[in-house]
Amino acid sequence: MGYVELILAIIFEIIATAFLKLSNNFTNVWYSLGTIISYCLCYYLFSLSLKSIALGVAYATWCGVGIIFTGIVSYLLWHESFPLPKLIGIILIIIGVVLCNLVSSHH
Repeated sequence: MGYVELILAIIFEIIATAFLKLSNNFTNVWYSLGTIISYCLCYYLFSLSLKSIALGVAYATWCGVGIIFTGIVSYLLWHESFPLPKLIGIILIIIGVVLCNLVSSHH
């Protein structure tokens, strides 16, 4: 069940981060509320995932997958650039997350 909660935490983190950009420095009330609520749900679900997933693995997965999908969202919604060095960095993050999960499954 831990990975289900972790995936939901990641989804709410991505939503919260998108709302944070749309909040315009917390001047848009609705997006600001969406940011706060989404981050609260994100951290709550993340804390639940820690019952069955090691902290280091959960955090690496949460951050890594969050970075990857936030990059995709920023590219799709705001047409932010995605140059080759950024793509290489994201590939390295994916490799790191996979390695963290593989190592933890053997211990």
